[in-house]
Amino acid sequence: MRSPSRIFWPLASVLVLADCATKRAVEATVALHAHPKPFVADLVRVTLEYNAGASFSTQFGPYQRWVLIGSALAMLVVLAWWYRPAARAGRLAMVGLALVAGGAVGNLLDRVISNRGVVDFLDLGIGATRFFVFNLADAGISVGAVLLLYSLWHHERTGHAGSPSVPRFDA
Repeated sequence: MRSPSRIFWPLASVLVLADCATKRAVEATVALHAHPKPFVADLVRVTLEYNAGASFSTQFGPYQRWVLIGSALAMLVVLAWWYRPAARAGRLAMVGLALVAGGAVGNLLDRVISNRGVVDFLDLGIGATRFFVFNLADAGISVGAVLLLYSLWHHERTGHAGSPSVPRFDA
C-alpha cells in the first residue's frame, strides 16, 4: 500500500467528528428518559441514554470511569502498534483499524468530558424486540474489529505468515 495514512487518518477523523456531532445533537434535542423518537419507522429510534459502564452496560465498581479511560488509552497504544502490520495487510485492514481507533477516541472523549458516561442513542429493533442502545463509535468499533481481524487473518493465511510484523493470534 502506497500510503496507509491516506486511508487511516481521514476515516478515523470523520468517524470521531460524526460521532461527537451526533451525540451533541441528540443531547440538545432529546430529553433523557423521554419516549423514543422514531427515525426510520419503528426500526430505528433515537433514545438518549448514558452508559457509565463498558459494553452492554458492564459495571466495574466505583472507579470504573478511570478504569475505562485507562483501558481506552491502553487500547489506543495497542492499535498504534498494529498500524504497520495493518498497512502491510492492505486497505481493508487500514479501514478496520481506522474505524476501531476512531470509535475508541469518540467514546473516550465522552468519558473524559462527562462523568455521566458515553452518550448512546441508536435504538434498533422491531416493536418490543430491541437491540442495545449504541452510538456511531460503537458501530465503528464493531465493524472495524471484524474487518481488521478478517484482513489480518486473511493476510496471514495467504502466505504472508512469515512477516515478522504481522501480529500472530495463535501463539
